[in-house]
Amino acid sequence: MDWAGWALFGIVATAALTATMISAQMAGLTRLDLPLVLGTIITEDPDRARVVGFFIHLTAGQGFALGYAAVFALLRRADWWIGGLLGTLHVAIALTVLLPLLPGVHPRMASHRAGPASTATLEPPGLFALNYGVQTPAVTVVVHVIYGVVLGLLLQAR
Repeated sequence: MDWAGWALFGIVATAALTATMISAQMAGLTRLDLPLVLGTIITEDPDRARVVGFFIHLTAGQGFALGYAAVFALLRRADWWIGGLLGTLHVAIALTVLLPLLPGVHPRMASHRAGPASTATLEPPGLFALNYGVQTPAVTVVVHVIYGVVLGLLLQAR
């Protein structure tokens, strides 16, 4: 397995994904502020949460990059299109499983069942993260495919 590539390029791909998601949010394409969502698991302060959430996302991205590197090693092949396919699988799991489960573990996120008495400060993402805007799924798919393509181009299949 390409350990050195994973260590470096996992960070590069995750930073690119996160920067693109932040740019899309700032451009009004989505309301999903992933560093804020992740960081508010740890702290209530939104400014600190964004910093903490950025590093949480980098760590998670590094974990996913390890999975990509393992798949490339198993296939004995790393190509941009295989990375793109893995990115598609990755985002499908994120949008249909991980994000909808987040209200169950996030201390500051409402759930669909919380009702008006909830004191949660974040709304739940919902299936495909549609609660954060109709373009959110498309933006999320594009950035995860880019993530996979970057890893497919940069990692070695050893």
